Amino acid sequence: MTDLLGNELNFQYELLGPEIALAITGMLVMFADAFRKDLKLGRAALPGLSVVGLVVALALSLLWIDETADFARLVEIDNFTTFFRVVFIAVTLVVIIGSHEYIERHVSHVGEFYALLLFATVGAMFMASARDLLTAYLAIEMLSFSLYVTVSLGKNDPRSGEAALKYVLLGGVASAMLLYGLSLLYGVAGSTQYSEIAASLSGGTDGFELPLLLGLALIIAGLGFKASAVPFHMWTPDAYEGAPIPITAYLSATSKAATFALLLRWFSGPLLPAIDDWQWMIAGIAVATMVVGNLVALQQHNIKRLLAYSSIGQVGFMLMAITAISDETGSALLLHLSGYLLTNLAVFMAIIAFYNQTGKEEISDFRGLAQTNPYLALVITSGLFSLAGMPLLAGFLTKFILFQAVVSEGYTWLVVIALVASTVSLYYYLQVIKQMYLYQPEPGESERWRLTPTGYLATGALLFGVVWVGVYATPFYTVANRAIAPLFS
Repeated sequence: MTDLLGNELNFQYELLGPEIALAITGMLVMFADAFRKDLKLGRAALPGLSVVGLVVALALSLLWIDETADFARLVEIDNFTTFFRVVFIAVTLVVIIGSHEYIERHVSHVGEFYALLLFATVGAMFMASARDLLTAYLAIEMLSFSLYVTVSLGKNDPRSGEAALKYVLLGGVASAMLLYGLSLLYGVAGSTQYSEIAASLSGGTDGFELPLLLGLALIIAGLGFKASAVPFHMWTPDAYEGAPIPITAYLSATSKAATFALLLRWFSGPLLPAIDDWQWMIAGIAVATMVVGNLVALQQHNIKRLLAYSSIGQVGFMLMAITAISDETGSALLLHLSGYLLTNLAVFMAIIAFYNQTGKEEISDFRGLAQTNPYLALVITSGLFSLAGMPLLAGFLTKFILFQAVVSEGYTWLVVIALVASTVSLYYYLQVIKQMYLYQPEPGESERWRLTPTGYLATGALLFGVVWVGVYATPFYTVANRAIAPLFS
């Protein structure tokens, strides 16, 4: 089959094997949930089926290492796609394994919850692999609509519905801005294909400067919402606080990683010829995001809201790499993103285990945790210190490499601001650590308690990853270099 220009289209459906596997698994999960009583399925059936589907998708993803192909000129399969496929599948696996007890107790419509997690992962994977604007937009909406619903599924928690309402209303505005920006870009370039947009913009935009500038501004605003960049971040703390904690973890990991995968695809490819038009916008947003995220985090008393503003600050660091886009900053961003995901998930899995035991999520509720569960206090402390960038942990080494790459591209002033913001972040992370180690537990809550086996598995694996990346990141850096190479070949 050929397109309108006579180009032969490749319809190898095996290229979409991981996405198809997850979509089928999601439908099977909903079917199994609907007929759970008739099929006499236990509680572990739904998370177990989801995990099986994710493992199959992971195996299918690994088959495409070092392979390059495209599906109908809509989806690109290369090492960059494979990297993010593996990352998204791994995040979903961790969230399900580490939080299935929480989901069973505190989430309504469990079957739909697992299915929507899988569908959201499919959307994220297509965001990383898309090579056409419309494909990318549909992928964004698939991820977004799945998350809109899952945020609202907190059982007996009025904050959940409120958070979902704010998220969907602001998300609709952001999607409209993004779509309008894409339509302006299409009008300027005359195509929705990434390669053809790059060729068109490389030939000059005389007479189209204003539509292009307006389109870029709207695109950056739309993606800024998805990434929680300032000033498009207002939904983030409310959604993080109101959502079930596993979805808060998923929002902080997959949603941000997918957005940065798309940012890398767009700003290293079709939009690179217009770098002078958008570079200053990204730089300004990066500064605002680092400053606002870390300063407002100082005032938080709820652990989920604190991590929301912490993640906003982290987005500012990552946006520096987009500002100074190159193969070096791109690979540094992928490495830093990997370390951030490991660290953030470790903290969230520990918070889920704490909530399962206590039902509390205020920072003051963590007082005396070093006495009641020293292991969990160690995991949280290691994760927070890593987010702050302390040595021998993932956050230090990945930030160092990211900052070094940005400086090498001539943006020393951005890194100076990032260093100050990172120093400020240490203060509010220490507020949590102080509660765990310097205060006694509340009367009647001083008994020691243990995690579930899956809780130990999830937190232990993530803690090991945080230390491994912090001490010996060479394998991860090698993978990041291979993943970013197709974007700059």
